[in-house]
Amino acid sequence: MDWAEELDRCAGEYLPDLEIKIDETMSRHTSFRIGGPARRMAFPKTGEQLVLLTDFAHKCGARPLVIGNGTNLLVPDEGLDRLVIDTSAGLNRLEMGAAETQVTAESGISLARLADFAQKRGLAGLEFAHGIPGTVGGALCMNAGAYGGEMAQVVEQVTLLDPECGVKILSGAEMKFGYRRSILTDHPDWVVLHAVFRLHPGDGAEIRARMEELMGKRKASQPLEWPSAGSTFKRPEGNFAGTLIDQCGLKGLTVGGAQVSEKHAGFLINRGGATFADVTGLIAQVQERVLEATGVHLEPEVKIVG
Repeated sequence: MDWAEELDRCAGEYLPDLEIKIDETMSRHTSFRIGGPARRMAFPKTGEQLVLLTDFAHKCGARPLVIGNGTNLLVPDEGLDRLVIDTSAGLNRLEMGAAETQVTAESGISLARLADFAQKRGLAGLEFAHGIPGTVGGALCMNAGAYGGEMAQVVEQVTLLDPECGVKILSGAEMKFGYRRSILTDHPDWVVLHAVFRLHPGDGAEIRARMEELMGKRKASQPLEWPSAGSTFKRPEGNFAGTLIDQCGLKGLTVGGAQVSEKHAGFLINRGGATFADVTGLIAQVQERVLEATGVHLEPEVKIVG
């Protein structure tokens, strides 16, 4: 019995209410709109289901891949012989914390919804997150940020699942946040369950105005009308990836259906029908030409899944 059959047996016996799809096309679940079928894809409705499912997966040898909105993923066209676990539909509990300035959010909550929740309660600190398209879990993994704000500034504590040790709680400091990384970067099998955010009182109207201001900047400068995974490359020290790519004359460079955005050179977009090979080929071309011209190696920010 292979891992998928064993997982089906365990889930059927212990998690009969859990939705599991067979050969679910990943292009439906990634913002790039690229990716072949995942052999199994599960949609847990609670943290308890997620914990049990992850435990079964490791025992079956399923190599679970936990995703939210799939906004920073590039998945092969041939698909994945893995169990993909989607938290975005079910793990969406959002509530005030123990203190008046705390908000607790499960890993599948979108950052936009989290920011809106805080704004309506007169809590500031998450304005930067309003336009980031990911979920809490993914944002914590990569310390997502924009316009001078990042997760490290607002995270009080994170409850996560370590397959070896079980559920544990880490403080914001113990998350070891850095530029587009956290302790989860070094422990990719750990799974975020929920987090407590530490905010501060503010004027609701002013918070909303700041959120709308930042969203306006995004719409004006980023190719939001095309499928992409946001900024494709990490910011090199002392510079910006988009600036270097633009200076090298690479705006509009195309491989198949993938293109360096003519609006923002830091974005590689799916102009229609782009494949995994198109995007990875374009990434390689951009890296090669920027390195040759500037001596700077651009490191991908997008997570290439295998």
